[in-house]
Amino acid sequence: MAQRKRQLVSDELTEAALQLLALNGFDAVTIDEIAAAAGVSKRTFFRYFASKEDVVVQFLADMGTGMHEQLAARPTDERPSAALRHAVWVAMASCADHSDHSDRALRVVQLILRTPALHARFLERQAQWRDDLAAELARRHGLDSGTDLYPRLAAGMALTAFDAVLHRWSGSDGAEDPAQLIDQAFAVIAPALDATGA
Repeated sequence: MAQRKRQLVSDELTEAALQLLALNGFDAVTIDEIAAAAGVSKRTFFRYFASKEDVVVQFLADMGTGMHEQLAARPTDERPSAALRHAVWVAMASCADHSDHSDRALRVVQLILRTPALHARFLERQAQWRDDLAAELARRHGLDSGTDLYPRLAAGMALTAFDAVLHRWSGSDGAEDPAQLIDQAFAVIAPALDATGA
């Protein structure tokens, strides 16, 4: 029960923070405002997060975990390009789904890409995602992630596609369809993913 309550408070803080940050910009929002919007004290905020940056980084960590879980859940006989496309699409869809959260998610992505400190943390996270995806690809294909080039290269290509789509979607202010962009990106890299991963 206590764990569930902690998760609820963490979710409330994350939701409040992302909404305020997306609306007003990173520098304009204070921790006091985030705490007030979530209905908790500033002290409670610091029990969950060390800084405003940490809230956004948690959002990114969850996205990366989702990508890894999706890849691990795919059938092992599926083409690598299809498995990776699905894993990347799930992360992208969590940003770009056509619900009430879509506009806020677009603003969060724009905030991350346009705020140097957050963009640096995003790139750090992507390095971790690449390692996780590479380990999963090595496992799926019976390769050694320490000596075989394929897992790391394939994970890197998938994340480069993800990054390119995020930039295009963000730059178009949400006008471009992320599903089409993902399809276009994976059409470019699929031959390499499938030729090497066989």
